[in-house]
Amino acid sequence: MSAWEVQPTLVGQHVTLRPLVLADRDALIAAAADGGLTELFFTNVSGLSDPDAFMAATFKERDFGRAMPFAVETPEGMLVGLTRYMRMSAVHKRLEIGGTFYAKSVQRSGVNTEAKLLLLTQAFEVMGCNAVQIRTDWFNKRSQAAIERLGAKRDGVLRNHQVMDGRVRDIVVYSIIASEWPGVRQNLRFLLSRHD
Repeated sequence: MSAWEVQPTLVGQHVTLRPLVLADRDALIAAAADGGLTELFFTNVSGLSDPDAFMAATFKERDFGRAMPFAVETPEGMLVGLTRYMRMSAVHKRLEIGGTFYAKSVQRSGVNTEAKLLLLTQAFEVMGCNAVQIRTDWFNKRSQAAIERLGAKRDGVLRNHQVMDGRVRDIVVYSIIASEWPGVRQNLRFLLSRHD
């Protein structure tokens, strides 16, 4: 089996990313409750207001080979968020990192930076990706700033791209391409060193 078919566990100093399992349901709800994340209308985590449907949709995408959902854990084993590979295409050697959220208590702590470093290293150096996308809602300005801080470049805005909870969403698309990865990796390591 290829790296596109077998989901790894990725271990860093600040986080471990391991395959999400159904038993993580309640811990995910608790992580989202830290900071009232399900109330943010412009995020996909609002879908956790119906946790069973959220989990079912997440595992359906995984089972179709289009996604790899990762539980985000602290070194102590506490689940503090979720991230995933999405829209995976082994043929075109591209994927998206998305569906990400972290409990408010670990935001700006190095968790996101190291999680992105682990995911991007796997994507570019093991899976051989040509491009990795990151998308966010037009209204999620904090997420846009965080994505830009990582070193991703803004490709543009997909206008009226999705309907979520009755609202038509504009989606801001960012990407990192393989030739940019060494510089982005260096930037992520520098950012992470400030949390050591």
